[in-house]
Amino acid sequence: MNIKTLLSRRAAIGSAIALASFGLAAPAMAQAFPTKPLRIVVPFGAGGVGDLTARIVAAEMSQSLGQPVLIENRPGAGGVVAADTVARAEPDGHMLFLMSNGTAVTAGLFKSLPYDTVKDFTPVSTLGTFDIAVLVPTDSPFKALSELVAFAKANPNQLNIGSINIGSTQNLAAELFKSSADIDAQVVPFNGTPALISALRGKQVDVGVEILGPALSQIKAGAFRVLAVTGQKRSTVLPEVPTAVEQGVKGFVASSWNALAVPSRTPRDVVVRLNRDINAALAKPELKKKLADLSIDADGSTPEQAAQLLASDIQRWSAVIQRANIPKQ
Repeated sequence: MNIKTLLSRRAAIGSAIALASFGLAAPAMAQAFPTKPLRIVVPFGAGGVGDLTARIVAAEMSQSLGQPVLIENRPGAGGVVAADTVARAEPDGHMLFLMSNGTAVTAGLFKSLPYDTVKDFTPVSTLGTFDIAVLVPTDSPFKALSELVAFAKANPNQLNIGSINIGSTQNLAAELFKSSADIDAQVVPFNGTPALISALRGKQVDVGVEILGPALSQIKAGAFRVLAVTGQKRSTVLPEVPTAVEQGVKGFVASSWNALAVPSRTPRDVVVRLNRDINAALAKPELKKKLADLSIDADGSTPEQAAQLLASDIQRWSAVIQRANIPKQ
């Protein structure tokens, strides 16, 4: 064997060893994740439902991941600031975004965004859903959703439906109610839940469309009656209250949800690891109880299911925004 042949064989063997070493290194790198504390960027202020959900899940994830999972609140601008922070982050799984149905609404409400809501994020898993309710004062003449719809049909534009800010999920749910029930009614937006609750108690509006959790104390105190919830199924908090669809308002399905997402270029094995830890946390009875106390149904998913939920909600809420002639921001 000549020197040239021997050197060629040695080079080939060296290349094979190098490739084998690389193949072994990739899983080892994945197993090492995480290598530092994780951060969940929350597009809401501290103390709200979204913030509390993130903190409850983060505490459990910290235990299984072996690293602190910190919460970073970046409210404002419809969640755009928080989302852009994560979209621009290093795609290594250490920074996550608390995505929600509001993220889907923003995609249809803004003329332009500094990121692509679908292409620049990889949803990891949903965290939970929380119901939206149709509320009236307890002394309201309306005892059922069908009575409310009948009144609105007989008296066009005489029914006032209260919601919070224009473009919010609650506001769009009120618009969806109008189109689904085929009624002419006025949607009156208020600057936040406390203002809406005060207006409903003071009978400045006939009916309110609001997330169930913040209104639950008023309901339990006897100030409000719940005519319907708007999820796919009845609320676990008020199982005696039928859904809007059960009462004949087809298409009136609207619920809020939260999910965790990472930058789109995050390695698949890191996404899988995060998904596993999130779903393991959501399966714990004590965590389910904590979320249930906030009127949230713990509900994990696969990354693909979370991505499908985001895409379908963008399409649905964009259509509602267009029908309601809500100007883009």
